[in-house]
Formats: sequence, C-alpha cells, structure tokens
Amino acid sequence: MSQTPSIPPYVNSMMKFMLRSPLHGLVSKSILLITFKGRRSGKSFTTPVSYSQHDGQVTIFTHAGWWKNLDGHAPVELRLQGRDVQAMATPVAVDKQAVAAGLIEHLRKVPSDARYYGVAFDDRKNPQPEDVEKASQSVVMINVSLC
Repeated sequence: MSQTPSIPPYVNSMMKFMLRSPLHGLVSKSILLITFKGRRSGKSFTTPVSYSQHDGQVTIFTHAGWWKNLDGHAPVELRLQGRDVQAMATPVAVDKQAVAAGLIEHLRKVPSDARYYGVAFDDRKNPQPEDVEKASQSVVMINVSLC
C-alpha cells in the first residue's frame, strides 16, 4: 500500500508567511489560508490549503482532521489572493460520490495536487476514475461560500 506525501510543518509555516506577504502572488492562485475556530477550545487556527474556485465557490480537500471544526455550516476567514474574506464552510464527508465528482473538477484545475491523493492522469489529462474513487474514500471536501 503506497502512502501519499504529506506536507512538512516547516512548509506550512513558510506558506503562512508568504501568503500574508506582498509575495503571495507566487502561490496564491492555488493556495490560501483558512482560519477557523476550534469546536471545543474556541481558539483560532490557521492552515494553508490548496483550493480551486468556481462562481464564488471555493473547494478545498483534506486528509487532515481539522475539518471537523467546521461541522455543519461554519464561519471561516480566508486569505484569498492577498485579501481577507469572510465565508461559510460546509464539509462533505459522507457523500463519497459528491467528493469524487468534486475531486475530479479540483484536479482538472490544480493537477499538481494529484500526488497528494494518489491520482494518476490518463492520456487525455483526465484524472483516472479508479484512483479518484479510491482517494474519495479517505478525503473530505469542504465547500466554502464567500460572503
């Protein structure tokens, strides 16, 4: 069983710094900062994530457990392309068909993310359906509506 690569903590720290700086344009077309409150602690957390965007909707995928803080319809703040914006986040964890469909669209827009989900592309540069199906079993999609 192969493991998908994970992001080292120092890379996350570097991304947080860069996305808050005037140099954000180097990475902010596909990476943003999401800030949310902990369910129990109420403490604010910020994490860099890859995203895709369509018609005012931002889509994020994660393997990590931080998404559980967004259970239901949670207010979040995004640092999106150099701007702070308020938004509402809704995780999609149970509907694996929706997760798979969303992941296909996300990978078409951000193909560099395929390695994190163990997804290969066919000759037409489409994500392999069997890889997407497998990946959708272990990831959560987060739909974020901008306010």
